[in-house]
Amino acid sequence: MPSPDDVGAAMKYVRPIRSRHGNGKLYWQFRRGGQKHMLPGLYGSDEFLTAYNAALASIPNEVAEIGSSRTEPGTVNALVVSYYKSAEWQALNPGTQRIRRPFIERFRVANGNKRVALLQRENIETMMAALTNLHARRHWLQAIRPLLQSAVPTMVKIDPTEGIKGVRLPKSKGHHTWTDDEIQQYRDYWKLGTQQRLVMEFALETFSRRSEVLRLGPQHIRDGRIHIKRVHGSKDVDILVTPELQAACDAMPKDHALYITNMHGAPRSVEGLGTAFAEWATEAGLPKHCRMHGLKKGGMRRLAESGVTAHEIMANSGHHKLSLVELYTADADRKKMGDAGMRKRIGNANLANLPSRRRQTQS
Repeated sequence: MPSPDDVGAAMKYVRPIRSRHGNGKLYWQFRRGGQKHMLPGLYGSDEFLTAYNAALASIPNEVAEIGSSRTEPGTVNALVVSYYKSAEWQALNPGTQRIRRPFIERFRVANGNKRVALLQRENIETMMAALTNLHARRHWLQAIRPLLQSAVPTMVKIDPTEGIKGVRLPKSKGHHTWTDDEIQQYRDYWKLGTQQRLVMEFALETFSRRSEVLRLGPQHIRDGRIHIKRVHGSKDVDILVTPELQAACDAMPKDHALYITNMHGAPRSVEGLGTAFAEWATEAGLPKHCRMHGLKKGGMRRLAESGVTAHEIMANSGHHKLSLVELYTADADRKKMGDAGMRKRIGNANLANLPSRRRQTQS
């Protein structure tokens, strides 16, 4: 990692600050246009880069100009500046950009002055091998491959990632699906009128991700319905508000355009909300596997167990493929689903037979 002396050459608008409390601890401050942000974590860490990029993104017209004042043509620095301005980068949704940017920035810090034309496939493979975590390796390649592909043919004739296979991860069920008992335990601890409760109800009852929950405010709920702008390729939805969610919304003040804010009334970040929710769940006595994304799976599971069809679930969740609905409802209780389906079948049969029964009674 760069030393404090290298900061000016490595990260734009970042400067080191020594603690005045006698321990001499080194901190990092982002300073630009009258804004000051303390950057957490070790210099160059994922936590540091996430905060750095958030601060950078808050300044208009700055993101695309990262490193522009110190780039030399043909270098990795120049490539990154060019890539951030490209249509390919701009076409990525903000969530994907937020994931990929830290990997690109660390790649730039380590290789910024190197000539792109000198990068070979073996160099990329060596960098990947240094990442022991398979998830990190996979995200690294997903971020760096399109970056280097954008260099063809202006900076390099052949993409150095060509022929490198994507990283395959071991099969996993993904995020834990919240059970009914875990949902009730959280509700018992966090009462109506708390932001902690409202976040849970939003995620559970509208099958929403963190970035979707953060955007919701009183203006999105009208006449018993809520409009949600989905991300990650899902379709926007306009769905009914459940009594549980309505009660949680009614109990909250309407002072802000957004329901979910920090203690200063400012919008929370996606990462900040995820961290906060993990703390709230832990405080409620829930195990570590109870995290926010699992609420979406819990909500969809409950729909499936209530006899809601896959197409009906998809219309509420915004998923565009039935296979994704099946993935999110994989933990649904098959017995409950079977019973719900049979109740619909029996109920429909009784309704269909009702007129003939009336005629028999009258005769």
